[in-house]
Amino acid sequence: MKKNKFITICTILVGLQIFSSCEKSFLEVEPKGIFIESNYYQTPEEAFSGLVSAYSQMVNEASGPKLGALNSAADECYTGGGGPTDFESWQVWNTYTLNPAVGPQAGFWNADYAGVYRANLILQKISGGIPGLSDELKIRYIAEAKFLRSYFYFELVRLFNNIPLITLPIETTEIYNITQANPAEVWSQIEKDLTEAIPDLPETVPAEENGRITKGAAIAQLGKVILFQNNENRMAEAAGYFEQVNNSPNYHLMGNYADIFSPDHKFNSEAVLELAHSAAFNADWSSFGLMAGNLLVQMCGPQSYTGPDYWSGGWAFNPIIPEFVASVRNDPRYKYIVANIDSIVNAEPGRSYLPGYMNTGYFMQKWLPLQKYVSQVGTVELNFPHDVIEIRLADTYLMEAEALVRSGTNINKAQSRLDAVRARVGLSSVPATLDNIYEERRLELATEGHRWFDLVRTGRAPLVLAFKGFVANKHEILPIPLNDTRNTKMVQNPGY
Repeated sequence: MKKNKFITICTILVGLQIFSSCEKSFLEVEPKGIFIESNYYQTPEEAFSGLVSAYSQMVNEASGPKLGALNSAADECYTGGGGPTDFESWQVWNTYTLNPAVGPQAGFWNADYAGVYRANLILQKISGGIPGLSDELKIRYIAEAKFLRSYFYFELVRLFNNIPLITLPIETTEIYNITQANPAEVWSQIEKDLTEAIPDLPETVPAEENGRITKGAAIAQLGKVILFQNNENRMAEAAGYFEQVNNSPNYHLMGNYADIFSPDHKFNSEAVLELAHSAAFNADWSSFGLMAGNLLVQMCGPQSYTGPDYWSGGWAFNPIIPEFVASVRNDPRYKYIVANIDSIVNAEPGRSYLPGYMNTGYFMQKWLPLQKYVSQVGTVELNFPHDVIEIRLADTYLMEAEALVRSGTNINKAQSRLDAVRARVGLSSVPATLDNIYEERRLELATEGHRWFDLVRTGRAPLVLAFKGFVANKHEILPIPLNDTRNTKMVQNPGY
């Protein structure tokens, strides 16, 4: 077993500066050097750099690999790409032929536990005292680190269920004796971290701090954590958290659905939790690990494309499944969800593209690489500036509506939340039933990484994903990565 499964390497890139442009987030930073952890965290600046390293892990995890894998696993997209072994970890999740050795699990596991380690480390160092760090900053940094730790554990427990719960940095030698916690303990720790963080987080942040966690993001995340545990007795509680966000003057539904996803409208009024990407590093292949761009945008574009609007050099991942296209074709959001590249290239002579593996001709409009966002510096493929909005207001509207219906309380409010999401795109009211709310989530949040989790948590995955090979009581979670069950006390998940 590799010795860095739970422990990050002792040197990581740090020394980060904040940019002041209102179009950037505080994470658009420039690496200055390396540090040795034992000699670090001696100044307020070093404390902030450590916090940024934990934030960076969250942003990196939310770029191409996470969204692309989740899209592959759901009923919206195939994996696509260059062939059946191109990004094999996605391919086997798409066909539900994954096993402990091959699949997306190691990427998720390692990224999230690296985030846990960084959050644990900054919490330990700040609690131990850092000379010159004000009480105000100490309180805020601790709140942010607790949110980040809760975020990584939420990802881990809903993907794997049976995971170790680690709340302090540990030595390399300890990893061989770690056991998995009862999932209830993990959920409890996630809620504890969020509950403790919320009072000390700001309502809003100035433009130069875009991307830092706010009170609204933590409240929405807490509601989501409760909703995902599927305890019907707590649905009214979850609805209450969503209501706080949905009634907040800090958030509003965008008038134009397309603007939500445009790099021209970063950190817009609908964004509750947004993870920033940019061309700030001018990344090229020699600095691949330091890029700040959204790789999913590059991966999902048409390859060898000649025609209007789109970048020519995509890699053809995540083509949209025709059955999904048919179900959304008459919806007003269709043109913002689906790009019919076949139709575009057939419209005029001289246009073309090279079909990828499992090509359907339909691509994800929300993530396609538009020519106007092609970077003029660095390597184009690594510098697309499309942010990932992990939680947005339409999402919290629909989660509140669901929680209210499941709790049997205030159906009128559930109806108003559902109606508001539909009215934004010119759709008339439909009854606020669970089926209608779930269908609205499928369309409103298409290709944003929510669908697979929604199918699993509501018990619909075995039926809806049967055409891909999904097996009930197995594929609701991923296997524990093979290397992490060798010479350790880890127990493999059922069915694997």
